[in-house]
Amino acid sequence: MRILRVISGKAKGRKLKVPAGFNLRPTPDRVKESLFNILMGEIEGALFLDLFAGTGNIGIEALSRGAAGAVFVENNDRHVKVIMENLARTGLGERARVIKSDVQTALKKLSVENLKFDIVFMDPPYNTDLAEKALLLLEENDTVGINGLVIVESERLKDMPLKVGKLVISRQEKYGDTKLTFYSKLLPTQREEN
Repeated sequence: MRILRVISGKAKGRKLKVPAGFNLRPTPDRVKESLFNILMGEIEGALFLDLFAGTGNIGIEALSRGAAGAVFVENNDRHVKVIMENLARTGLGERARVIKSDVQTALKKLSVENLKFDIVFMDPPYNTDLAEKALLLLEENDTVGINGLVIVESERLKDMPLKVGKLVISRQEKYGDTKLTFYSKLLPTQREEN
């Protein structure tokens, strides 16, 4: 069994469960640390959405660092159990909500609840078009807050769309075989200029 740890914040050093043979590819600690260094100053008080959540590794790190709340969306029953166990291990479950669902259904539900997220992180299975579909769904369901950020983890060579609706690439970082693509939401005045 591989062990991940919470890097910083309230639950720093707590171990997260990553069961062997679960077809999971958790975000490596080096990439996670770089991601949260970039997001420094954005996490405190933020509403965080973790799509294709897997072990809950990223959303739990956000909660540990002071996010006001985190919603985890995961469709696999066994992975959902791991997320719940990891939230219990870290003592961060009070500010967490786990939705066992596909991304499309979950985003529709969150839209009906009129939830807007400050930060959305997604780590869909590699070599699929699920990232592009999820970006479209975020736009269709208007679930990204006015100054919201969307971060997509993908394989290094994957070409991500420059713009999806009001979401525009603002930054890309590469770490070994992994790429993080950051999308910012255009403000109404910026949309008029484009």
